Amino acid sequence: MSTGNETWTPAYVALGSNLDDPPAQVRAAARAVAAMAGVAALQTSPLYVSEPLGGLAQPDYVNAVVGFLTTLSARQLLEHLQGLEAQMGRIRGPLHWAPRRIDLDLLVYGEQRLERPRLTLPHPGIVSRNFVLYPLSDIAPTLEVPGLGPVSRLRAAVGDKGLRRLT
Repeated sequence: MSTGNETWTPAYVALGSNLDDPPAQVRAAARAVAAMAGVAALQTSPLYVSEPLGGLAQPDYVNAVVGFLTTLSARQLLEHLQGLEAQMGRIRGPLHWAPRRIDLDLLVYGEQRLERPRLTLPHPGIVSRNFVLYPLSDIAPTLEVPGLGPVSRLRAAVGDKGLRRLT
């Protein structure tokens, strides 16, 4: 989509939380993404509950995916998402799979495939995470994940073990 000098690119972002009322945190993050400059036509998936990754004892996660159009570059979008995480109280510590108030992962940005130190597209974990693929397929069932194939096929390959739909 393009209007004037702006090019609108479809983007998909995973939202997750397991601290401080996770459903409320995920919904607040979705609203904050929708309010970002350069974002339009946001769709939000239903919420899902999933078991945490990494084997660390912690509460279950609440997850969702938002899809939208953006005029931001992939790098700009990532910076905005990380700023939003900080505003919402995410503390980045030494543990990779630690509990968190909010986690925002850029999953897909148009048809872009990219491998940089701070940004890989599509997100490298997308093919193995049912808590990403199920909500993603709820809002974009025909999406072709660049270089990986249709989201419907990726979803079928991971199954729904440890996942339940909340809303």
